[in-house]
Amino acid sequence: MNEKKTNYRGNTEARKRATNKYHKETIETIAVHVPKSGRNKEYYKSQAVAWGMSLNQFAISALDEKIARGPLSGDADQDETRGEKSS
Repeated sequence: MNEKKTNYRGNTEARKRATNKYHKETIETIAVHVPKSGRNKEYYKSQAVAWGMSLNQFAISALDEKIARGPLSGDADQDETRGEKSS
């Protein structure tokens, strides 16, 4: 067989620094605490998979939908994260 050889040695320190810098500049973290029993992380994760989404995508989608139906729904004409018009 013709095997390709690679020099890949995992994430280098430079790659880690670059990734951390990118995340600091472009991404915010929101922590969500759920009980370990009942509707726990695995429950929400399985719901997200059923919708064809990651848990993160599912949470953002759920938040966006709730906000769109909420009392302040007329405040935002643009969805800043996607550049789409809100409906």
